[in-house]
Amino acid sequence: MCLKFDTDRPLNEFENLVEDIKRVLGPSSGINSADVDVKDLIRVMERYTSDESHWGGFALEDLSRNYTRNFVDHGNGKANLLILVWTPGKGSPVHDHADAHCIMKILKGKLQETLYEIPSEVAVDQPLKVEKVTVYGTDEVTYISDDIGLHRVENPDPENIAVSLHLYTPPWAEKRGCYCFCPKTGKKNKVQMSNYYSVQGKIEKIKGASC
Repeated sequence: MCLKFDTDRPLNEFENLVEDIKRVLGPSSGINSADVDVKDLIRVMERYTSDESHWGGFALEDLSRNYTRNFVDHGNGKANLLILVWTPGKGSPVHDHADAHCIMKILKGKLQETLYEIPSEVAVDQPLKVEKVTVYGTDEVTYISDDIGLHRVENPDPENIAVSLHLYTPPWAEKRGCYCFCPKTGKKNKVQMSNYYSVQGKIEKIKGASC
């Protein structure tokens, strides 16, 4: 599902960003991680300066949840572009990215990323090893893949929401699910990632679990 813009008016900068991402991703055939120039996608994300009037209609919050996953665009069928709204003081589980690329840009507030080493298959009931902890502010961009490690993202602000833009390519997590990990034991649990809190600004009926 791709966004259809009103052609009777100029696109705003966020809409231009969506179009630029599609341009870099190319045609919808041949979804393959090797076909994606991650550096180009990162540069496109970095060029956009966040303006809530552009993306606010997609950023639906629910303070009863740790965060909401709001679907924006399928990027020519080669990606998922999501806006996540983070409840104050809450975060995600530790998770992988289903062998895909993940580029995250902070649109509002701050987010803390804890990077973990992927546990060995022979490790049993051992805590995950923390590689580093980084706090990102508005308009900063970061990148992760399973070659880098696992991560947990959280909103360190106890009072204010944070908002982030996430580009996943290829969209393997939506198709295959991903793994969430217990930081104390390293045990993993597969979860489905095909459900969204909203799709292009409209709240969806949520079914099942997600990371």
